[in-house]
Amino acid sequence: MLACPSVCFNEGMKFGISTFVTDEGIAPGALARAIEERGFDSLFIAEHTHIPLSRESPWPRGGELPRRYYRTLDPFVALTAAAAATEHLLLGTGVALVVERDPIITAKEIASLDLVSGGRVIFGVGVGWNREEMENHGTDPRTRGELMNERIRAMIEMWTKDEPEFHGQYVDFDPIGIWPKPLQKPYPPIYVGGGSPAFERIARLGDAWLANGLPPGKLEPMMGELREVAGRDVPVSVFNASTEPEDLQAYARLGVERVLLGLPTLPKGETFDHLDELAQLATDTR
Repeated sequence: MLACPSVCFNEGMKFGISTFVTDEGIAPGALARAIEERGFDSLFIAEHTHIPLSRESPWPRGGELPRRYYRTLDPFVALTAAAAATEHLLLGTGVALVVERDPIITAKEIASLDLVSGGRVIFGVGVGWNREEMENHGTDPRTRGELMNERIRAMIEMWTKDEPEFHGQYVDFDPIGIWPKPLQKPYPPIYVGGGSPAFERIARLGDAWLANGLPPGKLEPMMGELREVAGRDVPVSVFNASTEPEDLQAYARLGVERVLLGLPTLPKGETFDHLDELAQLATDTR
């Protein structure tokens, strides 16, 4: 087992882990501790509140929906356990489905986690793909992008104002008192998931792009498009990144901030073995 800070992998590009934390795999505290011990800088975990059994929305990756989607732990409960077991590991949602979440409760959860973790939260967000799932939460899939934007804007108000209020089409409240405020100022970084349709959201509300599964050849032109839309250089983390050595080297040449290596949901012993392999792969990337 490797025990070193993330800079032992590569002084430029960082390496993290993306995974599903479920009731059938390794516990989140043990997982987070093992990830930190092996030198990874971050853990990003997926969210699905449930999966409708009559679902018609196709899984974007094709085929049958894997079992892990039905069994995910609540991300903020899991990341709190991860925070208690670690000292430096960044704690990310990959991604939180804001369109299925009450913004006041979510703002409270993120601020609380940021406080108890010592300022280690990364708020990864996405609009989601499962239309039936979001409909069960009262969300119209056709307007989920607008809803998400408003909820993020409302949360920013709650994190940054002593007497926040918000009046929008989907979120509406008069001045409220809500504490704690996040430890990170002005608030935890917002990593926006999605393809090019999300670039406007990144430009207005995001701190980074959470690109999903893109190989370097497809990522490079999209990074250029994002710079044009945002009018600035935007940090990029690649979720479910390719583990091919030549692709990892290409990500680094493109200036990718972080690659998130996918970790299967497995029992403890098998998880440790898989993490050892990923840590060695990261170490070999120069």
